[in-house]
Amino acid sequence: MVDEREDVIILEDEEGNEHQFEIIDVFEMDDNRYAVLQAVDNEEEAVILKVITEDGEDILVDIEDDEEFDRAAEYWEASLEAEDFED
Repeated sequence: MVDEREDVIILEDEEGNEHQFEIIDVFEMDDNRYAVLQAVDNEEEAVILKVITEDGEDILVDIEDDEEFDRAAEYWEASLEAEDFED
């Protein structure tokens, strides 16, 4: 079944299983863009992927560098805390 929402994408895990994710946020840090995805069937599961542009098309890729991933996760968490503080 195909989900008709534009913000839902399907990612394949290492074993070839497909999982639906919803894009819940996109942010910029250190001249790079990142997307935060939440599993459609499990709100506890979220991933952060890097957005790169190839041939004019945005592509989501794994963040290979652990330090870059940690910085991106901390940046996103801090922005959530700032939003909560503003509310």
